[in-house]
Amino acid sequence: MQFVWWEVLLVKQTRQIHDGKEKLLALGVSDSVQLQKELSELKKKENNYIYMIIGEGTIFLIFITIGIIRVYNAHKREKEISSQQKNFLLSVSHELKTPLATSKLNLQTLLKHNLPKETQVEMLEKTLYENERLTQLIENILISTRLDDAGNANSILVNKEEVNISELTQTTIQKAFTSEQQKRITTKIENNILLNTDTAIFPSIIINLVENALKYTPDNCPVVVELSKTDKIILKVSDEGLGISTEEKPKVFDKFFRSGNEETRKSKGTGLGLFIVKKMVEMHNGTISVYDNKPKGSVFEVKI
Repeated sequence: MQFVWWEVLLVKQTRQIHDGKEKLLALGVSDSVQLQKELSELKKKENNYIYMIIGEGTIFLIFITIGIIRVYNAHKREKEISSQQKNFLLSVSHELKTPLATSKLNLQTLLKHNLPKETQVEMLEKTLYENERLTQLIENILISTRLDDAGNANSILVNKEEVNISELTQTTIQKAFTSEQQKRITTKIENNILLNTDTAIFPSIIINLVENALKYTPDNCPVVVELSKTDKIILKVSDEGLGISTEEKPKVFDKFFRSGNEETRKSKGTGLGLFIVKKMVEMHNGTISVYDNKPKGSVFEVKI
């Protein structure tokens, strides 16, 4: 506003100067034709000067406005990143402590008490699951760091080969989830689907999608994993949870994004899983989308 006011004052001052010049010119020139000619020239110079002030001022004002908008957007983005990093640190701290504490408690219990064989097996299975979950968390952090640094598939998908992903998907679910969780997972997997991939990397897509579905689905509701092939390989993971709002759907694949506040949120997670899945799918020249399940919940669909 101050800048615009300076422009107005400059234009006023220019007009006052030219008015003064016109008066002086009228006093110094007696020939009326010559006077009109010089006054016309003077007016032309005045208008050009005013246009120059307005033009340059407006361009400068536009640049200032663009600069302000860019600074504001950068500041806003920094605040969002800071908030995401805070949430990430809070969630990682919780995610690291929980499996370690559970494993420690189970092992201490096994050492101190002579428990029945069935109970021992159950506790050891839970301890192994917590260990697997901790391994997967660390793997996710490492993969996300590599994805940020790499930017291309060659540095991640190192040992690519033709793999039977039908068998790999089934094996991954059996290894990565407890028997209790497996009871909630329904699989509809077409046999002998082949894909050129890395067997050390592809399971991350399965684990993160299924884990995400289990996390937001009530215990009495199933999670359905479907794998089929037409002209493309299609992997679907469906749940019957609360679903994802229309506003949050475009953000669910962003790094660190998790709905709600980390200090009050009950569900576990780091906000890395779906980010990793999207990047991995893109590295296989595929796409991933999310849409509403019927009557409730969400469906994540991968096409490769």
